[in-house]
Amino acid sequence: MTRRPRRRALPLEGVRVVDMTWVWAGPCACMFLAMLGGEVIKVESRDRLDFFRRYVIWSLADAAPTELSTDGSMMFLSANLNKLGVTLTLGRPEGKDLLKQLIAVSDVVVENMRPGAMPRMGLGYEDLRRVNPAIIMLSSSARGGSGPESRYAGYAAVNHAIGGAAHITGYPDGPPGYALGDVDLMNATTSAFAIVAALRYRDLTGEGQFIDYSQSEGVTSLIGEVLLEYQMTGRIPGRKGNSDELMAPHSVYPCWGVDRWLAIAVETDDEFAALCGLMEMPELATDPRFATAAARKRNEAALDETIAGWTRQQDRDYVANRLCTAGVAAAPSRDAQDLFRDPHLRARDVFVEVEHPEGGSHDVVGLPWKMSDCEPAIRRAPRLGEHNDYVFRDVLGLEPAEIERLRREGVIE
Repeated sequence: MTRRPRRRALPLEGVRVVDMTWVWAGPCACMFLAMLGGEVIKVESRDRLDFFRRYVIWSLADAAPTELSTDGSMMFLSANLNKLGVTLTLGRPEGKDLLKQLIAVSDVVVENMRPGAMPRMGLGYEDLRRVNPAIIMLSSSARGGSGPESRYAGYAAVNHAIGGAAHITGYPDGPPGYALGDVDLMNATTSAFAIVAALRYRDLTGEGQFIDYSQSEGVTSLIGEVLLEYQMTGRIPGRKGNSDELMAPHSVYPCWGVDRWLAIAVETDDEFAALCGLMEMPELATDPRFATAAARKRNEAALDETIAGWTRQQDRDYVANRLCTAGVAAAPSRDAQDLFRDPHLRARDVFVEVEHPEGGSHDVVGLPWKMSDCEPAIRRAPRLGEHNDYVFRDVLGLEPAEIERLRREGVIE
């Protein structure tokens, strides 16, 4: 008889994370930890709901407007997969005491309030170290916990600008561009990495630590080549649209239809010759204006105009496949509908169907990585206070009568 191989343990199985974050960057960081196997317990209050619980994007075609409760937001459902959820009133001394009891038996605490908010509640890192000396705490804020701008608020677009990435985003003759959710997701990934590194350090030394995470600096950390260019040459890199410093063609070109675009990038003369062949313009490969990479770059505007004249008559996906088969880097610029229908993404289980008591069956974005033999099951996001009994009874050991009293008095909501 052939034995089925046992599933390997997920990397963070046995690690408990107290998630006190809201909106996007913080919750997604904790969600990544949950997908790595951590037991992530999201702490909320009815008085201070996660903003995403109130941010409604409804994907179902209803005949009439649908009234949603605090558990029905698609944004919340997509950013809090695989977590448990509890409710605590931290304005009450007993609520803070229960939170400290939970932290005492946890490994990590993550929060993204303004700097100083947690210490004012008696929940700063030094306070938490007294109940758990080995605790790892990550505080994520717009500009970090120290410095003259530490009190400033910031969301993704602001962090993108302050971090320096907006200045290099956009077209040369236009204003700085801005980014939204992708900035939060980049910061979420970096935060999760910092926490995993801290867990590894604790495994080696037995010591916890405080991680002061600046989301603006998280953006800056991803544009090192821009800082290096200024440092080495004195030049300030600006916006260059879709162009590249050396490669041409290197842009996004219009295709047949409405708002259909194709990205093409050519590095070598052989790749350019292949592109010219598919365009049925082989003479371009030997045209002195385009025969070398340097010549193509000098005459980039004329080259882009010629390519765009060809792509406008082409079906985007068909020509993208032809170019890729010929060894030319090309890809369609896809919208949401394209992504959901993409057979390659479906084959890799990028979208996972989950069932929610209010949202029904819907697709969510699953793991952005694949690990052999230890893929986690994707679970829906928690309903508000859904796991109160498990956490307060099984984890903290409270008696049912005590839990009921705390509910009556509004400490556990």
